[in-house]
Amino acid sequence: MSLGAGLSIVLLAPGDEGVVLAGADLFDAPPTAAWTAQFLSCESHHLLAAVAGDDVVGFVSGVETTHPDKGTEMFLYELSVHPDHRNRGIGRALVEALADRARGRGCYGMWVATEPDNTAALATYRAAGAAPPEPCVTLGWAFDLAGPTLPGPELQLAGWALAQPHPSQV
Repeated sequence: MSLGAGLSIVLLAPGDEGVVLAGADLFDAPPTAAWTAQFLSCESHHLLAAVAGDDVVGFVSGVETTHPDKGTEMFLYELSVHPDHRNRGIGRALVEALADRARGRGCYGMWVATEPDNTAALATYRAAGAAPPEPCVTLGWAFDLAGPTLPGPELQLAGWALAQPHPSQV
């Protein structure tokens, strides 16, 4: 998709890790080559970049989620536009491009979460066709990845057996 003035939106794929790393300042933290490669190699993960010449000036990421009783929807994971390129319709165009991709892949809808006082994000999502915001509470878990392992092959929890992964899956 072209936005004029040498600006285009491109869908990134495996092998485009350098494009992501070139736009590192757009992310909350510097992306790593390994995590970027993993993201780009997953068929249900989508990363679109707004590119002006050799510069990455924005991106949107989305992840398809499928549930047995709902089907597949797109979660708009993150949107970022460089401050020097804001208020030019790039964010809206990125969101619309992700929505088009979601429709093309058979998703029944798309959703995003943002802070209630993030007026720029709310305006961008509304301009791109999102429904009015709904009240929402978000809870999170932080995992200690260096934490203890489960004792033995199973852990009993409230009458459910949680099996550890088979050693061949680790």
